[in-house]
Amino acid sequence: MRSGKFIITLLVGLLGFTGISHAQFKEKAFSQTYNDNADTTGRSDTTEQMFSFKEYFGGLAHKNKLKPGTMFAGSVVLPGTAQIYNRQYWKLPIVYGGIGAFAGTGGYYLHRYNQSKKAYDSFMAEKTIWEEANGMAYPYQAPGLDTRSKSTGTMLMIGAGLVYWGSLLDGVANFQSVSDPDPGKSTLFSILLPGLGQIYNGEFYKLPFYWGGLMVSVHCLCQFNTNYIRFKRIHNEATSSDPAVSSKVPISGETAKWYRDVYRRYRDYSIVATAAVYLLQVIDANVFAYMHDFEVSDDITMSVEPAVIAPESAYAIHTPSYGFGAGQNAIGMRVGFRF
Repeated sequence: MRSGKFIITLLVGLLGFTGISHAQFKEKAFSQTYNDNADTTGRSDTTEQMFSFKEYFGGLAHKNKLKPGTMFAGSVVLPGTAQIYNRQYWKLPIVYGGIGAFAGTGGYYLHRYNQSKKAYDSFMAEKTIWEEANGMAYPYQAPGLDTRSKSTGTMLMIGAGLVYWGSLLDGVANFQSVSDPDPGKSTLFSILLPGLGQIYNGEFYKLPFYWGGLMVSVHCLCQFNTNYIRFKRIHNEATSSDPAVSSKVPISGETAKWYRDVYRRYRDYSIVATAAVYLLQVIDANVFAYMHDFEVSDDITMSVEPAVIAPESAYAIHTPSYGFGAGQNAIGMRVGFRF
């Protein structure tokens, strides 16, 4: 089930990203102790921890304030907890009801498809055995595959994933920040939806670059992957031991192998390009949120003045401890730039 694998991969990716994003957020919540500084009993919590359940559940009880990265990491594992922290309890039935309804109904339809697939596979196995034993065509018609249930179930599972994704985005959007823009929120926006961090920072001019880069790289990825699968199938047919199959292939197996390897390599390059553009826009959103209040004045000046530098200083030549010049100050120039 491709949709299930995609949702699981997305969940693992979000968990992994929240695990390393503490370096971007600069949050002490990821490196924190809950013991008193004067505690000499030797019983202390781990000071290097990626996530603190004590802090997180204390935030859900509104006993302390959470950082956006901590809230997001918890809501990835426990959907709806971001709405609890934001005191928007009325959204919980929407989150849990939406995920439950879509996932439950989708699972039902996928189960129906799996049942039809098992019946079809059983029929084909029985047909093969009967035809080999009797030397004639099997007199019964194969049961149809319930492909409609498969497509319906897949779409419903995607709907459950979208509700889950929406709950994460809603939690970040409604988080009350001290600074505006908040670097943590900007980073999480970009993780959840490429370009949204730039919109949050007010840097709309960057959207064509990132969205264009993602669209081009994803388009190339799809095209190269399609051609890779195509020539992989052609290569398998060209090198088949059955002459009836290999004779119908218009190109040789070596030629098909060359094209297969070329498109696979280009597909891999496209994956790297897509990941690079995605990570770049996340880093850009975080850095420029931090640098939002940084200003460079038009007043650029340089000052030059004499300076007396004490001996043994790291900024002066080492003076001897005895003989001529021992213990004397060094005379030099000091240059300062202001911008």
